Amino acid sequence: MSSKEKGQAKAEQAKGKLKETAGRAVGNERMTAEGRAEKAKGNARQAKEKIKDVFKG
Repeated sequence: MSSKEKGQAKAEQAKGKLKETAGRAVGNERMTAEGRAEKAKGNARQAKEKIKDVFKG
């Protein structure tokens, strides 16, 4: 996994988790859902990079 892509994936996951937690804390369902979506996007990016690594090796 390239370090740039890995960093982006981790950043998206962290941002999503933070947004989801903040949404829950203030009772904002929309923010919570957006956080979950961002976290899922980060997870998908990370999975894509892992698959690319498997086929490179």
